[in-house]
Amino acid sequence: MAYLEIRNLEKHFVKSSGGLLSSKKEIVKAVDGVSFDVHAGETLALVGESGCGKTTTGRSILRLIEPTSGTVRFDGTDVLALRGETLRRMRRRMQIIFQDPYGSLNPRMTVGAAIKEGLIVHGLAEGSAADRRVSTLLDEVGLRPEYAARYPHEFSGGQRQRIGIARALAVEPSFIVCDEPVSALDVSVQAQVVNLLRDLQRERGLSYLFIAHDLAVVAHMADRVAVMYAGQIVELSPARALLQRPLHPYTQALMSSVPQLGNEHERLQAIPGSVPNLGQFPSGCRFHPRCPVAEARCAQEEPPLRRTTSGRSVACH
Repeated sequence: MAYLEIRNLEKHFVKSSGGLLSSKKEIVKAVDGVSFDVHAGETLALVGESGCGKTTTGRSILRLIEPTSGTVRFDGTDVLALRGETLRRMRRRMQIIFQDPYGSLNPRMTVGAAIKEGLIVHGLAEGSAADRRVSTLLDEVGLRPEYAARYPHEFSGGQRQRIGIARALAVEPSFIVCDEPVSALDVSVQAQVVNLLRDLQRERGLSYLFIAHDLAVVAHMADRVAVMYAGQIVELSPARALLQRPLHPYTQALMSSVPQLGNEHERLQAIPGSVPNLGQFPSGCRFHPRCPVAEARCAQEEPPLRRTTSGRSVACH
């Protein structure tokens, strides 16, 4: 049994579609029937263009935003059925590392106070014991223990993201949503943070849902990859197999748009068009207006996510 099971997860938003004073409403299907598993100790990468629903999926799993429908089972527990104290206890086991290492930290709280907050809320430590735990966590993520007395503005972006990682680790979770944790960092710092996350996973047995758009980072981080387009999963595969031979035309287009070392004279292939309006999807396959191999059938029938004989899954006719 998978450690985390997501089945038919949906998150729909309602917005006004006819101006400020209009009563017209539009349903925006940010996440529309997503299903996947994350196994214990595994990193599943969730990739796709901006606006495809990756972050909304991660936050819906943790109930930072409430899903519209679907099932989220974590270690056999129905997360969406939890309320009150049982939900609070579950939150200790499921944490998140945010994309913006500065915006996710309270500028009025010292680093030590920010990390210590989770320890106090969950009753794990207080007083001098909590201070010692903060020092240990800072050391674990490569920062000096005396930094606990400083404020977020006194650190670089990479250091602030290490603080965010320490804060997530403070309550000893077993599953972490990494929401594009290196996209706001310099390339050299990205490598340091990715290596830190891998080391922590190995030492603590963590499971990650790693949300990203950089396939080069995914290649170093992920065991499996789920490719998301317009609120749906269109391909799910072991990372090496997907990066060597992507099956879905959208995944192939993503790979063609990534610069390759040693191919500086190769022209990058931009994906034509843009992600569709999440309130007005095209008929049939949602990618067909942008797909170079689309057929007449693609405009009429929406392809289901089918498992292939090689154990990979793809939604394509």
